[in-house]
Amino acid sequence: MAREVEVSKILIFGGTGYIGKHIVRASVSLGHPTCIYARPTGPQTGPSNLNLRREFRSVGINIIEGELEEHEKIVAALKQVDIVISALAYPQVLDQLKIIDAIIAAGNIKRFVPSDFGSEEDKITPLPPFEEFLEKKRKIRRAIEAASIPFTFITANCFAAYFVNLLLHPHNPHDEIVVYGDGEANAVLNYEEDVGKYTIKVANDPRACNRVVSYRPKPNIISQHQLISLWEEKTGRSFKRVYVPEEDLVKLSQTLPPPENIPVSILHSAFVKGDLMSYEIDDDDLEVSTMYPEMQLTTIDQLLDIFLTDPPEPARAAFG
Repeated sequence: MAREVEVSKILIFGGTGYIGKHIVRASVSLGHPTCIYARPTGPQTGPSNLNLRREFRSVGINIIEGELEEHEKIVAALKQVDIVISALAYPQVLDQLKIIDAIIAAGNIKRFVPSDFGSEEDKITPLPPFEEFLEKKRKIRRAIEAASIPFTFITANCFAAYFVNLLLHPHNPHDEIVVYGDGEANAVLNYEEDVGKYTIKVANDPRACNRVVSYRPKPNIISQHQLISLWEEKTGRSFKRVYVPEEDLVKLSQTLPPPENIPVSILHSAFVKGDLMSYEIDDDDLEVSTMYPEMQLTTIDQLLDIFLTDPPEPARAAFG
């Protein structure tokens, strides 16, 4: 039986960003009064961002425009909501300390979900460029805990559409697919729309308060070789697999300048070293697909069907 979701008021930082927009749409679809705190528009605001804001306003979302330095404005916004979710991009990870300060000042927030989507930073040790990134996220976690702010930390693993585009390049006619390492390590690829829905659910779930929730549905655990073979089966094509040895990625992580050394370090962690599956989820741990068995998720198999008919546009993560 479907579980009743408390209708809480939700404020989302980074709601016009890559994963943020999926969280915003999920919040509205699940019936929550939803606000976004976003940078003011200006000459630098692209047409896709402006269109997204128009879409959000058309469904009743309140967009509060401001900078993260505007403490009093953030505090005033927080006092109108129950739950805060941050989907800020990598360059703004440490700026979440300002959100934490505002949450402390507001004193009414029932749950804070920081921008922690990706690897479980407290359980892995990747190459130095990625490790430096994760250390910033750990700093945010520890600050939240020290302030006794009710939290949910999310380990969403890989955004599936993003990495299908990155690994398979389905938009580009080609006969070769690059394989990182030996292609055997298992990763976890979760469709962005599902990440959005799951995030709203756990943010409202008492079971997830002051807990880490892993997004590791069994149908979405897959290796590069399995992903390529599935794509070959669906397209009726055969691709030449071009291997990039592990030592080449390690060398690139050492020689590329920041922030270009971060993506290769992430590839090494997820698809060569297998960090996403390097630890067990025990019975006492929270795994999102077992928490909400009633929710129909998009499997990798189904996502590749979407790529055949209406492929999501490639995206580029912001690291600098």
